[in-house]
Amino acid sequence: MTTLIAFIVVIVLLVLVHEFGHFWAAKKTGLRVDEFGIGFPPRIWGIKKGETLYSINAIPFGGFVKIYGENESESESDTKRSFAHTGPYKQAIVLLAGVSLNFIFAWLLISVGFIAGQPVPASFDERVENPVLMVTEVLPNSPALEAGFVPGDVIETLQTGSQNIEAISPEVIQDAVSVHKETEILFTVKRSGEELIIPVTPQEGLVEEGSYSVGIAMGTIGTLKLPIHEAFYEGAKITLDMSQAIVEGFLLLFRQIFLGTASSDVLTGPVGIASLAGSALRTGFVEFISFTAIISIHLAILNLLPIPALDGGRLLFVIIETITRKKIPTSVVAYVNAAFFFLLIGLMLFVTYKDILKFF
Repeated sequence: MTTLIAFIVVIVLLVLVHEFGHFWAAKKTGLRVDEFGIGFPPRIWGIKKGETLYSINAIPFGGFVKIYGENESESESDTKRSFAHTGPYKQAIVLLAGVSLNFIFAWLLISVGFIAGQPVPASFDERVENPVLMVTEVLPNSPALEAGFVPGDVIETLQTGSQNIEAISPEVIQDAVSVHKETEILFTVKRSGEELIIPVTPQEGLVEEGSYSVGIAMGTIGTLKLPIHEAFYEGAKITLDMSQAIVEGFLLLFRQIFLGTASSDVLTGPVGIASLAGSALRTGFVEFISFTAIISIHLAILNLLPIPALDGGRLLFVIIETITRKKIPTSVVAYVNAAFFFLLIGLMLFVTYKDILKFF
């Protein structure tokens, strides 16, 4: 239930932020907005204020904004306030407003995290408090995954035979694992305030040939609280750094697709996002809003890709029309957008299927 609630909160919040960007920009540029909806039809409730219907709908995964003229034909009467008939400058503003608000929202969330107390590596700043040895990643198909480790687990001690070792650094864990090799090790970890004992046996060749490991990445993580002005400055820096890293990740993925070396295992669909959202929420509020910020940046950059059916693809049509000074027929735009929409839905279903298989 926690996973489902976390997933719905993240998706609804980020899509609404995105769509509100389009809504706000359309209003500011003088376009007519017919409806702003929370969720997707069928409609449960609605109220009309001015010319805009504000609605709550039955399917709770996101929301939408209906701008007059987005899919209208040339015969429509109110052309002065139609998206299709306004200038390319206003169209670009409306199209870019959604992703812009997602970037701004991510910056605000990360900044709030620093104000409340953001988990960061101990080396990040000398003011980091209460550092602990934390699991940051669990490798797929590893003994650690089978044993039940999850990111966010705090490693306190490990027991090998009669020897009890205090987990003070990643190097201590690595040395103990390499010495005891295929012997079962008892890890004492703290998760959500509860102490757990997890038995796990190291495996050879999991990370490097000839070496033994259990399949976890670790880091010394502490809490950093910053005053408001520093929090917003660090929030902006991290938002930019994350954006750069995500863009580089997309470029690497496209390169691998072009070379035929890409793997679908690197993609995560709704089920995978739901699982990550649930884990983040169980770990803590700050971790949850940090996760939401990362997904917000992903959503923004994904929407900027020049793919029809996404904001970047629609912006590409605007640029082409501006350069050629010729209007692309509405029917052509509709058919291309519909084709790519179904391709994206197909990709999402495939990735969802792969996500589900990981649980079995």
